[in-house]
Amino acid sequence: MKRTRKRPIPAGIIAPNQVLAFGLTLSAFSVMTLGLMVNWLAAALLAFTIFFYAVIYTMWLKRSTPQNIVIGGAAGAFPPMIGWAAATGEITWDSLVLFMIIFLWTPPHFWALSLFTTNDYEAARIPMMPNVKGELSTRRQALFYAVLMAPVGVLPWVMGFAGMFYGVVSTLLGLAFVYYAWRLWAADSQPQMLAAARKLFRFSLLYLAGIFAVLLFEALTFKLLAAFGVF
Repeated sequence: MKRTRKRPIPAGIIAPNQVLAFGLTLSAFSVMTLGLMVNWLAAALLAFTIFFYAVIYTMWLKRSTPQNIVIGGAAGAFPPMIGWAAATGEITWDSLVLFMIIFLWTPPHFWALSLFTTNDYEAARIPMMPNVKGELSTRRQALFYAVLMAPVGVLPWVMGFAGMFYGVVSTLLGLAFVYYAWRLWAADSQPQMLAAARKLFRFSLLYLAGIFAVLLFEALTFKLLAAFGVF
């Protein structure tokens, strides 16, 4: 793929068997370290995530179904649950909400990318949604997932583990995300569609980084204020 050809393996800098050995070593080391130094629930979630991404998604789903990034998106959504389990020793509804935000964010993010890199995926024989179901179906489904994701993104505030600032920011970012997805769906020409896909892709990066940055900012601010006796 043109997008990935300069990475170490496609460029021939590193052999696949070297990467496999290094990856297995790091995976085993990270799981054992997390289990011994933190807790085994977090370690088990990490081990499952590594297996799900490397085997279920990369080796099977990626080249077998246009739903690859919908199902495989779970692998990218597990890290908040791992972190939550590491900090609390539990899997709670709060961590499941964070999981769902990333899970629902993944399809419109990657489908926007695949809409303006369709030829690349076609050449690599990866059955992304635009190559299998067509552009219109992909655009419609991207909007569907964006509409689902936007209210889920506000749930941390609704459920009380994020503050009002997060509630306002996540609402505005969610509405903007839906707007960009709608622009993609409503595009009536190829140039408009490609431009809208690029805008949605870029904004999706801002959305995810933004809401998690605000979560972190709020948590650190509240802890700092509590340390000074404000709360």
